[in-house]
Amino acid sequence: MADKIEELDLNGNLSKNELLSVLKKEAYCIHIIDIMMADTFLRADARYVPARYRDELLKISTKAFFTRIKDIKDDKKHYKGNVDVNKLKEFLNALKKQRDDAKVNMELCFLKIARIISVYTTFIREESIHPVGTPFPGGFKVRYDDGNYLCPVKEVQKKNPNALCRFCISKQDESV
Repeated sequence: MADKIEELDLNGNLSKNELLSVLKKEAYCIHIIDIMMADTFLRADARYVPARYRDELLKISTKAFFTRIKDIKDDKKHYKGNVDVNKLKEFLNALKKQRDDAKVNMELCFLKIARIISVYTTFIREESIHPVGTPFPGGFKVRYDDGNYLCPVKEVQKKNPNALCRFCISKQDESV
């Protein structure tokens, strides 16, 4: 059994439980210094967000970002089915490009944690990568309605090669 995402055999079937097991191992390797550096990066990166959204964005993102690590460690649920390994390969390649493009160690810490969380939400939980309530300029937020995650920027961002939106389960919020 693999101990890291990079060690997974993606040439055959991969159950959600096998992937969760690896994500748990990686989550247990996250140290407080990683969290502190990732938080510093997140706050520095948010300086470009308009001030009226920044505080809410940081509050929601920070809480979701760091509580998800605990959720992964504590997840004892049995998930049925297999992961779409082709989609996972493509997802991991996009994440690798982000790591390769990282400029500072704080960003690498952020991406290390974000990788674990985004793989978990996308391939295990089948939830939106951005938490419900995440604000976007214009006053719009990610929301959950009638069994669907709705994102106000899905269509625009899924064309962005650096964004993970093309992999996210959310749908474009048509009311935007």
